[in-house]
Amino acid sequence: MAAKRDFYEVLEVDKGASEEDIKKAYRRLAKKYHPDVNKDDHKAEDKFKEVNEAYEVLSDKQKKSNYDQFGHAGVDPNAGFGGGGHYSGGGFEFDMGDIFESFFGGFGGFGGGGRRSNAPKKGNDLRYSIDISFTEAAFGVERDVTVSHIENCATCGGSGAKAGTSPATCGTCRGSGQVKATQRTPLGNFVTSRTCETCRGEGTVISDPCASCAGRGKVKTNKKINVRIPSGIDSGQTISVRGEGDSGTKGGPNGDLYITVRIKPHPIFKRDGNSVLCDVPITFVQAALGCDIEVPTIDGKIKYHIPEGTQTDTTFRMKGKGIPHLNGYGRGDQLVRVTVETPKKLTQKQKDILKQFDESLGNPQNYHQKSKSFFEKIKDVLG
Repeated sequence: MAAKRDFYEVLEVDKGASEEDIKKAYRRLAKKYHPDVNKDDHKAEDKFKEVNEAYEVLSDKQKKSNYDQFGHAGVDPNAGFGGGGHYSGGGFEFDMGDIFESFFGGFGGFGGGGRRSNAPKKGNDLRYSIDISFTEAAFGVERDVTVSHIENCATCGGSGAKAGTSPATCGTCRGSGQVKATQRTPLGNFVTSRTCETCRGEGTVISDPCASCAGRGKVKTNKKINVRIPSGIDSGQTISVRGEGDSGTKGGPNGDLYITVRIKPHPIFKRDGNSVLCDVPITFVQAALGCDIEVPTIDGKIKYHIPEGTQTDTTFRMKGKGIPHLNGYGRGDQLVRVTVETPKKLTQKQKDILKQFDESLGNPQNYHQKSKSFFEKIKDVLG
């Protein structure tokens, strides 16, 4: 028989390692070499046993003390050392599900530590997209949405069994959905769990299945759902409708429906947060003399005064004419940018009038602020 390796070497820790370091090392190595992870790998199984034997000694203060003083003989029950007498070889059992539950928070696949397959489970969430107009996003709208989802079979009420019958408790796992297996090792009996193959983890078996759902207890169907889109929603935002997803199993709650909104472009308006942007063209005369114009808003057309001498690309703010705040009070503003249009295809008479008008103004610096600023810059540069 090959000599046993040093227990500190087995756990890959130094001899002066703390209890916490030893525990961390064991968790890592037990997870690495566990038989459920390394099926049909006998070397991994041997290493798993070796790791458990080392941890069984080094995690016990008395056994660790004996081992540090006398080596393997200090924990050998046949060697006459007191500390070794506590180990009986087969007098205890480890449920690996409980071990991995405490170490890894329920490491899947190790039986008792994972969630039972026949436990209540929430249904799947569903995700859809919907297109709405600019004004519908601004003021809100209700829409009927048809979704394809999974719901309990109406014929059998979700049991999967033919009407008048009911599922029977699985005789293999006795309704637990899990089957335990005991493995004898030098350290004792290790208990592992796996999904019951007879009922596939359901805990029940159906001898006479429902014809409508073929025993599944679920059917796929289309359902029309009325959805309220709140005012102020923006493109890309998502609203949730509780309980309108797939139905749950084993009494679990339904999933939820998530609808993402896409807003269609508007021919006039653009949006920046809760502000509405709009370009409005005016004539040269209107800009020079000032005027009242009709400005489109999401509420309809309103009159707005343009002051005389307005320059192109000037932006005016119309308070409270923007997008309502989502799930709140008040509204954003509308920003109106005016663009002065230069007339094209003038008649000769119109050209002569404009020339006379230009000559009557004299030096452009006297009436155009931008021109004055421009000529001052030239003067500074050229002297």
